[in-house]
Amino acid sequence: MKMSKVSAVLLAGFVGLCSSAMAKPLKVYILAGQSNMEGHAKVSAFDHLAMDPKTVPLLKEMRAADGTPRVCEKVWISYFNGREDGEADGFGKLTAGYGSRKDATQDGGKIGPEFTFGIFMQKVLDEPILIIKTAWGGKSLHTDFRSPSAGPYEFSEKELEGLKKQGKDIGQVKADRAKATGVYYRLMLGHVQRVLKDIKRVCPVYNPEQGYEVAGFVWFQGWNDMVNSGVYPNRGQAGGYDLYSKLMADFIRDVRKDLSAPKMPFVIGVMGAGGPTDKYGADQQRYKGIHQTFRDAMAAPAALPEFKGNVAAVLTENYWDMELDAVSKKGGELRAKSRELSKTDMSREEQKAALEKFRAELYTPRDLELLKGITNAGYHYLGSPKIMAQIGKGFAEAMVEMTKK
Repeated sequence: MKMSKVSAVLLAGFVGLCSSAMAKPLKVYILAGQSNMEGHAKVSAFDHLAMDPKTVPLLKEMRAADGTPRVCEKVWISYFNGREDGEADGFGKLTAGYGSRKDATQDGGKIGPEFTFGIFMQKVLDEPILIIKTAWGGKSLHTDFRSPSAGPYEFSEKELEGLKKQGKDIGQVKADRAKATGVYYRLMLGHVQRVLKDIKRVCPVYNPEQGYEVAGFVWFQGWNDMVNSGVYPNRGQAGGYDLYSKLMADFIRDVRKDLSAPKMPFVIGVMGAGGPTDKYGADQQRYKGIHQTFRDAMAAPAALPEFKGNVAAVLTENYWDMELDAVSKKGGELRAKSRELSKTDMSREEQKAALEKFRAELYTPRDLELLKGITNAGYHYLGSPKIMAQIGKGFAEAMVEMTKK
């Protein structure tokens, strides 16, 4: 029986409506924070992952068949590290190179957590994803990212005493702080909102009829708060970083409100540079209490009743590489030996020869290969793509787990 033209039109319309109804909103994930969210792990050191059987499968996910960094065909990213005067963002299909960049539009040759986060989120969801990343090095939660609910910055007595001793104009200092408070919170939100107003600019496959969903937020920050003894005068003591926990909880509530996503899954990347504190060596013991109490304070909001099941704390210390750490510390021995030799009566040539001999005895052949995996400082997770790739994957796993719940 032949179908009439009217029936054909009605059927086509019905199929179109069904397809539209079944189409899933584009999932949008926001990544924000300071230098470790920027990411300082060099792409040139990817081979380091092949030195550990446990991370060989991860390296395979990160590379295409020809050995070049993978290009994610269903994941798009916008990366912004600009200022209020409006620098452009870097955008396109997710691949390596969206780590720290001086110019957001230019490949910086590094990765942050975004690379493997996107790879594994897409692997689980098997649908298009948009990542919006905003990150700036050296920024605090107590001032730079301070959100509206936290209220104005309040100086501690210790800070005020210190400023008076320095002969500072207290009124001017307070005015400057008020001006700086929340600047990067607003920059972050401003860029997210700009991208969401014109998603097709970044993600060409986006269908406005399909819509979008702000499906998750990942926060990776902390260093500038942890080291600030003025803002946190009792750091290292029980409750010394309670203010950070409060500010973090305020931040979560505010971004959910400002993005109209009241139950948006939120991942807190807990600072873990240096590894688990119970494995700290003798040279790290003086920092142990400070580091652990800060990490506890970072993770604390995830245990609040209102955040149960929708906020997760990922302990990035679990991805620290102890073997790489040991090799890194040998660099300290080498520098100490160099200083020792410089105080002798040996000629420069003799000092150089003695140092080379010491170096040859200090490093094993495997050590020398491992050294290639260190591309930055310890507070940047040694610039290790092995560590950073595992962190990104860990963030994705936490996000997926909350989504399932």
